[in-house]
Amino acid sequence: MAESTLPIQLPVLLPDIEDERDPCVQRLQEQIASQKGIYRAHVDRQDGEATLCLHYDPNLLSLEKVQRLAERAGARVMQRYHHATISIEGMDCSDCALVIEHSVGRMDGVLHCNVNFAAGVLRAELDGQKTNRRAIEGRIRSLGYAIPAEGLARHYSEYRELIFSLAAGLLVLVSWLGARFFAFPAPLSLGLYLAAYVLGGWDISRHAWHALRERHFDTDLLMVLAALGAALLGDFAEGALLLFLFSLGHALEERALDRARAAMRALADLAPKTALVRRDGAELELPVGQLRLEDVAIVKPGVRIPVDGLVLVGRSGVDQSPVTGESVPVDKQPGNQVFAGSVNGEGALEVQVTRLAKDSTLARVMQMVEEAQAQQSPTQQLTERFERVFVPVVLAVAVLLIIVPPLFGAPFSVSFLRAMTLLVAASPCALALGTPATILTGVAQAARNGVLIKGGAHLENLGRLKAIAFDKTGTITHGRPEVTDIITDASYWSRNQPAREDTQAAFLRLVAAVESRSGHPLGQAVVRAGQAQTISLPTVGEVESLTGRGLRATVEGQELLIGSPKLMDETGVGVSEALRQQVEALQADGKTVMVVAIDEQVAGLLALADTLRPDARATMAALKTMGLAKTIMLTGDNQRVAAAIAQLAGVSDVRADLMPEDKLAAIRTLVANYGQVAMVGDGVNDAPALANATVGIAMGGAGTDVALETADVALMADDLSKLPFAIGLGCAARAIIVQNLVIALGVIAVLSVTSLLGLVGIGIAIVFHEGSTIVVVLNALRLLGFQGGSLQST
Repeated sequence: MAESTLPIQLPVLLPDIEDERDPCVQRLQEQIASQKGIYRAHVDRQDGEATLCLHYDPNLLSLEKVQRLAERAGARVMQRYHHATISIEGMDCSDCALVIEHSVGRMDGVLHCNVNFAAGVLRAELDGQKTNRRAIEGRIRSLGYAIPAEGLARHYSEYRELIFSLAAGLLVLVSWLGARFFAFPAPLSLGLYLAAYVLGGWDISRHAWHALRERHFDTDLLMVLAALGAALLGDFAEGALLLFLFSLGHALEERALDRARAAMRALADLAPKTALVRRDGAELELPVGQLRLEDVAIVKPGVRIPVDGLVLVGRSGVDQSPVTGESVPVDKQPGNQVFAGSVNGEGALEVQVTRLAKDSTLARVMQMVEEAQAQQSPTQQLTERFERVFVPVVLAVAVLLIIVPPLFGAPFSVSFLRAMTLLVAASPCALALGTPATILTGVAQAARNGVLIKGGAHLENLGRLKAIAFDKTGTITHGRPEVTDIITDASYWSRNQPAREDTQAAFLRLVAAVESRSGHPLGQAVVRAGQAQTISLPTVGEVESLTGRGLRATVEGQELLIGSPKLMDETGVGVSEALRQQVEALQADGKTVMVVAIDEQVAGLLALADTLRPDARATMAALKTMGLAKTIMLTGDNQRVAAAIAQLAGVSDVRADLMPEDKLAAIRTLVANYGQVAMVGDGVNDAPALANATVGIAMGGAGTDVALETADVALMADDLSKLPFAIGLGCAARAIIVQNLVIALGVIAVLSVTSLLGLVGIGIAIVFHEGSTIVVVLNALRLLGFQGGSLQST
């Protein structure tokens, strides 16, 4: 059977998809695969791009025909199925998100929907033949929530609940003062209290009603019932005060959470909306969304870089802190990568676009942060399960409190008032907000400092770690060899070039010239060492490669032999005992040694090693100070090299001579022994180990797609010193979550007991209830001030 293949980039066929996991991709594959002559359609990744690969019979279909079929199928999918992202205002707790999600999800034509309470966003996939965005927005508004407007309307929408709440509070105050000091008539006072009921309970009652319609009992329902109960007893002042304080608490909580959301919106706004582009010999100012791959953007000094790309022309220092968190500018030259949102320094650059605006590193980080904020941590899942049981239990206890005591002679009004007070006292608002608010602010603060944490579970787990494993190459070390020692044989140079003062430079000049003809990493390290000393290299004659052993070449009439001590022995070149001892000492330090002979006489040697990152030792010391003394290095290098690097870095344990499957087995053993274990690697060859650790941490996330996709946490800069910050943030977040749980449960317990005993009334209960809710939100916001060692004031 004849078969040909045609790869087409998915964004060409489905320009609005976020990634290949989108359900529209499956629909596209099914439509194309149903065509006669096409055997298979599947998604593949080529060079980091999602590609649809089509297998077809060239005897039945031409290449052009297959291309047209794919484009038409993509057009049909995009015409019918749509994606809507809608911002929502007025959600004051996670219960609101559940109600909206359940209600919108039941609409005909809505295939999938998800509400991110932390980000205040609904994402829906819909069948355009059955519904549309306007209908979804209408459903959201009907539930009592708002869609952000523009201009004055937007400001009113943002502050409406606060305005209504303050108005209700003013009415309560006027009515109370009027009745106490100015002899207001009873009907006037009652009218003022009823108006306060309407204003203070406007949003709460609508939320409670729609939650009830969706068969969901939430805290708003408890408050509305308590306020109505107070009215039935004729205590309108208590009920109006309750609704005022509750609505004011909601408004203040929303403003506080907006502070954390604003931190992420500010990060999203860093990327410029337009770019100066050279096309067809002309310079054009275009929206970044219209830029194409291979376009050349002109970046003037002092402006933000609009795209991810490669520098073609120019040199400059670039401030990458918005993306990677690096504290100092990074020098860029032709061939270097730059990121959208970073700030160009003093030099003009010409940058070739390598990623479309929607695929830029900053855009992908923002998307992943929103997804992370939507994911529930283990503590949040536990509290939500508790709430689902607790709220109905509170309602049941309140009903019993109304019915049972009067059967034994207690006054009905007293029992009823205590029941209403219990509804307020036991409302778990603080419990519902404490954990998600902490996750929201923790993930936001991490992103602001160049650390991508991809979920609340990972943020919590960072604070539980007992041990950390590190890959060696590229993580603890730079990942490439460098010349560490240059040792010349004094007797050779005194005999052959007595007049030369700098024998090391003369020696390196000859060796670097020969190695410039080699592509071996060790040879390239020697060339870099020569370039660092700005040594001009002589012309090299014929070079002979001694496979796996070394090089032989002629330079300036001299024959150079470069290789191991064993090669010298094989070719009859004598190596002095003193030089052999130096070779053994260097090898004992884990270094690779190259011996160099000139005209069959040993002239010296070079030692090379994969050098330690300058921040590695300080990082290990910081981790030890934080209580993480168990650090393990996993490497495929031999034990001698690994032990030398581990000692320099301050790593407590070493596992050497490991194959990739051995690293995976080592991680599983560490998890079994310590419970909570992180693995730090480069995200490429360490993927299995990263996936099996409690927390997989990849370095250099801004530069590699694999690091962003495979790890639970990505250090955006290739900077190990960000690790203590990430772990410290996890510890701080976990501590705040525990504090919030203690505050919330403590207040609920105390108020519930005292309300049952009649020691507190509705007014005191609502003050402490709303006070605890605001306290846990403000406590969570302290994470926005976390800078690595402590929580600073926000």
